[in-house]
Order: sequence, then C-alpha cells, then structure tokens
Amino acid sequence: MADWELRPATPADVEVLAELRAVTLRADLERLGVYDDHWVRQRLRERFVPAHSWVIEVAGELAGCVALRPAEDAHWLEHFYLSPQFQGGGVGGAVLGRLLADCDRDGHPVRLQMLQGSAARGLYERHGFTVETEDWADVWMVRAPVRPGGGVCEVSAPVQALTG
Repeated sequence: MADWELRPATPADVEVLAELRAVTLRADLERLGVYDDHWVRQRLRERFVPAHSWVIEVAGELAGCVALRPAEDAHWLEHFYLSPQFQGGGVGGAVLGRLLADCDRDGHPVRLQMLQGSAARGLYERHGFTVETEDWADVWMVRAPVRPGGGVCEVSAPVQALTG
C-alpha cells in the first residue's frame, strides 16, 4: 500500500473534487441510467463543507477525498472518492479504518449512502457496515461504534474535527 496522508480540505479544492466525483461515479451512474454531466459535479459543489472534509494525497498527489459530517444521531461518511489509479491498493481501506477508529474512540455510529452495485460495498461491509435500507438506486448503511474489546459503544456527542 502506498503512503498516504489526509490534509484538511479548503474552499479552493471544490472544483478538482467535483471533477474527481464525476470520474469516479460515472460508470455506476451510467449503469443506473442517471448520469448527468452537470449534476454529478454540481451535487458536490452544493454539499461540500471544507470544515468536515479532507483531501487524500499519495506522494503529494491528489488521490481522493472524504468527508465526515456530524449529525444528531451519527456521523455521515460522504464524498469518499478515490481516483481510479488508487483504487484496490489499500488506500481506501486505510483511510476508512482511520476515520472509523476516531469515531469508535468517541462512540459515534457512522452512516453512509452509496449507489446500488458499487464495488465499494465490499469495503464497507469488511469494515462492519450493514444495510439499513435500499431502493433501486441507493443503499443506506450504518456501522455502530466498536469498543477496543469488541463490544458496541453507546452514542455520545458528535466529533467536531478529525486531524490528519
């Protein structure tokens, strides 16, 4: 696995991350018959919150991004995209493991929404996510926090920030 690091996202990152989203989601959105060249980028622009987002870099190169948005009942894992050349090499699993360890430590469940048929589903299942509900296009998953000994934690107040 390549050495990677997380750096806090900035407002200046939005366009390159919108393009990354378009590249990584294109095949799944086309398979579902809902790809729209403008919408795929605009959705990230509208929902991008730098304070809850990180850029993933490998050897100083943009490899991906991820967001962890605090909500009342859980943290939402969002905008988790890796450039195709970094997929399958362990970077995504390492980044996800790091974020989940921080949430476990603080007792926060994590939720996510993903596209039906996404190859990322296996990654999420390997990290303890289970399906809550699904429809023709989307799957909603949740992962309860885990104590160091393996038991499920109680939910507490949301984390304000994670450091890279």
